[in-house]
Amino acid sequence: MRNREMQKMTDGNDSGTKIKICGLRRREDILAVNEAKPDYCGFIIEFPSSFRSVTADEVRELVKELDPEIRPVGVFVNAPMELVRTLLDDGTLALAQLHGQEDESYIRELKTYTDKLIIKAFSIKTAEDIEKALQSPADYILLDQGGGGTGKTFDWSLIPEIQRPFFLAGGIGASNLGQAIREIHPYAVDLSSSVETEKRKDPMKIRQVVDIVREIKIIN
Repeated sequence: MRNREMQKMTDGNDSGTKIKICGLRRREDILAVNEAKPDYCGFIIEFPSSFRSVTADEVRELVKELDPEIRPVGVFVNAPMELVRTLLDDGTLALAQLHGQEDESYIRELKTYTDKLIIKAFSIKTAEDIEKALQSPADYILLDQGGGGTGKTFDWSLIPEIQRPFFLAGGIGASNLGQAIREIHPYAVDLSSSVETEKRKDPMKIRQVVDIVREIKIIN
């Protein structure tokens, strides 16, 4: 779809690595990202096994207070396609991130219903996992260690020179953020547990990591 390509061009017309803060669930979290201004923020939707999970209605209310310059991403794990479509179509979400076993047919079908961009997450343990990710029909791929919000990294040496834009997740925080950007060159970095204190988003930690990314952009 033409609108999809225009969105990707718009996303990529600003040099420098982008940053996503994931797992928002409280109004205080919204206020924190509004202050720090990351490029994306993520909401884990209708996935009760995660303490960060929120309902569709809760997301709608939270997004109402979100700075319009921050793009809201819905994180779904094997969700009914109707749920994903509804939150994209009603303007609640700007992007959908699929973090379960959604296959290529699911992604292709979803793309026929929406112009919004799709991110597909992959658990990386071997070079073959990377190759599989690169074949995905999603607009963006996300490379993760697979546990989801555990604060652990995977072996970054598995990542080859990748031509398509990708999100890097898993164990990224203030201590290794600069290394990740300079060595891996991701399109975006995705952080969650590293910006929390006692399982709640910490405004100071969010501000710190966003500032690190912005400073690297200026230097480069």
